[in-house]
Amino acid sequence: MIEGLCGNKNVQKVLLFLFVNNKCYGTQLQRLLSAPLTPLQKAFARLEKGGIIHSYSEGKTKIFQFNPAYPLLDELRELLKKAYTLLPAEEKKKYCYVEEGDGSSGMTPEKRTKILLFFWERLQATHHLHFQARTSSKERGWDGKGLGEVAVTKENDNVLIFHEKGKWQNPEGREIDFTNAFRWTLDVLSGVISLEHLRHGHSRPVFLFHLAPASAHSLSSIDSHLCGGDIYFGQIFCDRHSLRLKWRVIGPKKNEEMDYFYR
Repeated sequence: MIEGLCGNKNVQKVLLFLFVNNKCYGTQLQRLLSAPLTPLQKAFARLEKGGIIHSYSEGKTKIFQFNPAYPLLDELRELLKKAYTLLPAEEKKKYCYVEEGDGSSGMTPEKRTKILLFFWERLQATHHLHFQARTSSKERGWDGKGLGEVAVTKENDNVLIFHEKGKWQNPEGREIDFTNAFRWTLDVLSGVISLEHLRHGHSRPVFLFHLAPASAHSLSSIDSHLCGGDIYFGQIFCDRHSLRLKWRVIGPKKNEEMDYFYR
């Protein structure tokens, strides 16, 4: 897609993966994209030498990110977003990395069910939320933070509706009232909890993703979901104080990250 500008496919792969996921390391990219490691390492070195990315260490692992001081970073992100949205659906999914859990592949069905039911109980006990939204698109209207209340309606044993309302504040401090509605559906047989946005009403839900156990304290989207030109993927984590729903949407006019904290 942008190989002619990048010089080779490996530089293109690194840039697209960083655009979608913000950071990465060599062996991670090798495994997820089924690409040889040495050419990827050369691509990282080339981009770092050019000042487009920089690196830091987490233990013995070298992590790469975009260099915030790169003067053409905003323009580069817009170009990469355009290139990403033009990729075939299956190619898009390759770049949607969901953080790995601690041995989910070895979980028994009983363990997975127990984790699902634990999250289901926590969702039912939700009363408050706060969230933060960040966008890298030219349309900056989504940047900001919100605080509100959650009224949970239990339609049946397997369906919850979150009716959310509160105040949203943009970076300039302007406050706006907001309302929102999400539908959570538990499917024990399939081993997932599904999330839908009800912005068009209950009869016209916007499906976001299926969440399945990734660890004892997290659920991850089992696949990225395409809705029109937009792609959705995310995770939900549990700690003693809250549930953290972290999700991402990328599309022709969108490049957003959202963190919801439910308690």
